[in-house]
Amino acid sequence: MSKIEATPFVKELLDSHTEPSVIIDRDYIIIAANSAYRKLHDFNPGEKKHCYEVSHHYNKPCDQEGETCPLKLCVENGTAQRSLHIHHTKYGAEHVDVHLSPIHNDKGEIQYFLESMKQVKCASTRPQAQGLVGQSIAFNNLVEMIQRVACSDVSVLLQGESGTGKELVAEAIHYASARARGPFVAVDCSGLSESLFESELFGHEKGAFTGANTRKIGLVEAARGGTLFLDETGDIPLNLQTKLLRLLESGTFRRVGGIDTIKADFRLISATHRNLRTMVDNKDFRNDLYYRISAFPIHVPSLKERIEDLPLLIDSLFERYYPELNMRISKQAIECLKQYNFPGNIRELSNIIQRATLMVDDDVIEVKHLPDECKDIEKTETDLASFSDLLTLKEMEKRYLRWAANKISNKTELAARLGVSERTLYRKLEDIDD
Repeated sequence: MSKIEATPFVKELLDSHTEPSVIIDRDYIIIAANSAYRKLHDFNPGEKKHCYEVSHHYNKPCDQEGETCPLKLCVENGTAQRSLHIHHTKYGAEHVDVHLSPIHNDKGEIQYFLESMKQVKCASTRPQAQGLVGQSIAFNNLVEMIQRVACSDVSVLLQGESGTGKELVAEAIHYASARARGPFVAVDCSGLSESLFESELFGHEKGAFTGANTRKIGLVEAARGGTLFLDETGDIPLNLQTKLLRLLESGTFRRVGGIDTIKADFRLISATHRNLRTMVDNKDFRNDLYYRISAFPIHVPSLKERIEDLPLLIDSLFERYYPELNMRISKQAIECLKQYNFPGNIRELSNIIQRATLMVDDDVIEVKHLPDECKDIEKTETDLASFSDLLTLKEMEKRYLRWAANKISNKTELAARLGVSERTLYRKLEDIDD
């Protein structure tokens, strides 16, 4: 096979895919598209267009816009690739799980690519009252991890600062999994006292202790067929970690005061704001338990790491708390908030927006309605733009890069925001201390 054309055979082959699918050549040009793709993008098969023009509205490949390009990776590695992108469709921007496979010619060389796209339903690019929303690179990386792990039953460890929405991520994994019809049971480990730990998790029999007047079903049993979410796992005391480890290793438990062994049936998702690896090194967390719960670790980005999602998150908060009002926020207030570090992350943003809404007399949140700590940051940033002496452009760039690197820790996202390649960014960062 030396050439693929948009023949009836190729069209019929593509249309056998229910998901939007295309065949692309090495120059990113769409050779053929199935009906699902043509409908989704209002694509005319007679047009000679690049895939990134249609799906991203870019004028150059994805990797040159700060994203991962599955086609480029496929050429480099010679294997099928998978990436999560945001595609522009006739219905608006959508999260899409992209699968790309190479098609070889008679000489074994990659000449074409079959690309199939599946809409992601666990997150939205538009404001919504519930669930995950975002469009930033850091957020897309998170959604890709959710998509990859949801189809399995392995244990997931969500790591991130307090207030980043780890329970929402856990729910997204649950509802994208084969256990979606089962219960999602959340346990706040920091709120469980030592005396209540076993009773809450495993339940108890009538008469097991003073006050146990009836049998109680524990949360492990309540999660049967579904997902057990252990929030703030790092707060579990060492002596209680042993009991949790025994449950995970044996897959069985007994109610307090009971003699019958009960088989557990749940998918475990844990979350913590602590560095469990450091806790293991300090003997504050069991090494064997750590490896039991962290088969698939996922970093949940802070609000600072995904600050470009701020307007979308604010609109979603308006939808959640004030659906009956036509609340808006000014561009000046948005820019003011973008300078703030948000130590409390999305939880803190929620508090700020609810407070500001109570302060307005109309329907627009302005800078004056924001807390003083946010406005103080804006003033500080303005002061930092003033200089008492002239600087060389090279020194100015170094200072700016230091500031930008402290503001955005994710280097892929930082490179995209600065409009340079990751390689260029790393080279410039290495020069900062020279």
